[in-house]
Amino acid sequence: MTAEENLRKLGIELPEPPAPVGAYVTWARTGNLVVTSGQLPWSHKKMLWPGRLGEQVSLEDGYKAARQSGLNGIAQLKAAAGGDLEKIHRILRLEGYVHCAPGFRDHPKVLDGASDLMLDVFGERGKHVRIALGIPDMPLDACIQISFWAELEP
Repeated sequence: MTAEENLRKLGIELPEPPAPVGAYVTWARTGNLVVTSGQLPWSHKKMLWPGRLGEQVSLEDGYKAARQSGLNGIAQLKAAAGGDLEKIHRILRLEGYVHCAPGFRDHPKVLDGASDLMLDVFGERGKHVRIALGIPDMPLDACIQISFWAELEP
């Protein structure tokens, strides 16, 4: 199945790629490598699940926030691939930052929301390496920020 077919099967409509909120671009390409800026859990210009994991945000909502950030990342990658998800050869790396309270240690479980989505949408092409870091503050009080590295077809 194609990535678009998988999205339809999952009942997911890909959002428009979120616009930058500062003086940067949302993705950059060099050769066949595309890297996105940090993707937040935006939906319809609204920040979902603001706050810290382990305080205002539950593990379950953190997982959903990572999934939403993943959807926004796929939207950015689709734009970088000229609108064709089949031009994405492989998701290489996912960098995840979890806005969390002291003592919170479930970063991997939270970021599985985005990782599981990559596998559901891209199958084998969605297998990636990952970084999971906890940080005390986040822009716009987002609970998650994820950036993606992907290889495009030549």
